Amino acid sequence: MASSRRKFLKEATALAGILGIGPLWNRAWSRHRMPALPNANGNAAMVSTWNHGMLANDAGFAALENGGTALDMIEAGARLVEADAEGLSVGIGGLPDRDGHVTLDACIMDHTKNAGSVCFVQGIMHPISLARKVMEETPHVMLAGAGAEQYARELGMEESNLLTEKASLAWEKWKATANYKPVINIENHDTIGLLALDHNGHLAGGCTTSGVAYKMHGRVGDSPIIGAGLYVDGEVGGATATGLGEAVMRTVGSFLVVELMRQGASPQEACYEAVQRIIQSMPTDDLQVGYLALGRDGRCGGHAIHGGFNYAYHHSESFESSVHSKLIDASHGT
Repeated sequence: MASSRRKFLKEATALAGILGIGPLWNRAWSRHRMPALPNANGNAAMVSTWNHGMLANDAGFAALENGGTALDMIEAGARLVEADAEGLSVGIGGLPDRDGHVTLDACIMDHTKNAGSVCFVQGIMHPISLARKVMEETPHVMLAGAGAEQYARELGMEESNLLTEKASLAWEKWKATANYKPVINIENHDTIGLLALDHNGHLAGGCTTSGVAYKMHGRVGDSPIIGAGLYVDGEVGGATATGLGEAVMRTVGSFLVVELMRQGASPQEACYEAVQRIIQSMPTDDLQVGYLALGRDGRCGGHAIHGGFNYAYHHSESFESSVHSKLIDASHGT
């Protein structure tokens, strides 16, 4: 009997390795199952990457208080950051590509797996709103480049010059050496990823970015890619990524986080394991990736390859309660 059990455990461990489930499969997740889905009890939560997530979450909860849904929370939070001309990596003011063009990517997803995405968009300040229109008013998931811009014009979206004086001066300085090298945690102001749970228990998520500075013209990162930069499953939770998009795309990171949560991992455990997949598959001394997750029960978690990644967490305990907010260092958890 004992030998049979040892054989079973050995075969199960081998199978876990084949499936890529990893060491946490029998070390942590087997201790618990996913909690039962909560009823819509008025609890709401929102998590967003980096320091600018605090203001984004404020905007999201303001939308909620005005009768909005989780999708409205995501759009409101993202738009606030997209309109911040002082930022260097989202919306207006984003650093340009090597040819001096600011190109934007964004996506949005709801609890039913509806999704919309735009990439390589120029001249449109709010790609998150354009992505939502793609999701809600077209039969498609993604529009790119000139086609996305054409659709924005058809919708009457205002066109803007996204290259600010501050970003232009930085680009001119960069051209002196033209050395392309992404910098880890630059200015604590990278892609913003947002996840929200509304009072009805519905989840949504979004990403928006101008991508890495001085990239090749036409480069698209993970942020508009469903399953890479963002994934939401209304029965489990949502996840989003920040950092070097190429590493996230190669490991389909956000989908992986949500799938690990489906298998029983907590948001924190799932983010940790997704980071380990990157560490195990490529050199990471000079690249940063951070994951952020929000469960269907309102629990959140985050983890990154290197220190310095933080996120903002807002939550309420009922319709009437005040909102509690804090900024969390992902290396320390909640």
